[in-house]
Amino acid sequence: MPGPGDTREEPPPTVAEDTGSVVDSFEEFYAATFQPLLLQLYAYTADIDHAHDAVQEAFSRAWPRWNKLVHYDHPAAWIRTVAMNVTRSRWRRLRAARAHARFRHDDTTEGPSPDRVALAHALATLPEKQRRAIVLFHIADLSITEIATQEATTTGTVKSWLHRGRAALATALSDPGTEETNA
Repeated sequence: MPGPGDTREEPPPTVAEDTGSVVDSFEEFYAATFQPLLLQLYAYTADIDHAHDAVQEAFSRAWPRWNKLVHYDHPAAWIRTVAMNVTRSRWRRLRAARAHARFRHDDTTEGPSPDRVALAHALATLPEKQRRAIVLFHIADLSITEIATQEATTTGTVKSWLHRGRAALATALSDPGTEETNA
């Protein structure tokens, strides 16, 4: 048995054969009260689209409760209250979003520099072990010993990978127009 604070929705109304159709009474109620409620909410919100949405939301919440609401003295007052609550909730969300937007910084970052793009392309040409050693040493800031431990190899092998990788990068990144020739 539901208690006084129970907010569970009831199943949608059904047709009562001896008293007429509850569905028809909801449809009649909707037809009779939608336009006046829409005008009231429009006056309250000054936004016809939001007023329409709020009234529709209120009626959609009324439908599963119609068996109870039909016995209220003023079911339209219940729907109006719900529609206004929907509107106030929307305003609170908008106010919070605006407050958040004021503190949010739209920092834009520039794209990568041509040097960075060239480095990424040059790194991509290296063999995987040399590339991994260079990234771990120069970018992850690991020592040669730490890299050797992580890669399950000797420090001499890591040094070899670093030496060969750096040499390959130097060749790939050298500008052919600035090289000196022995003439």
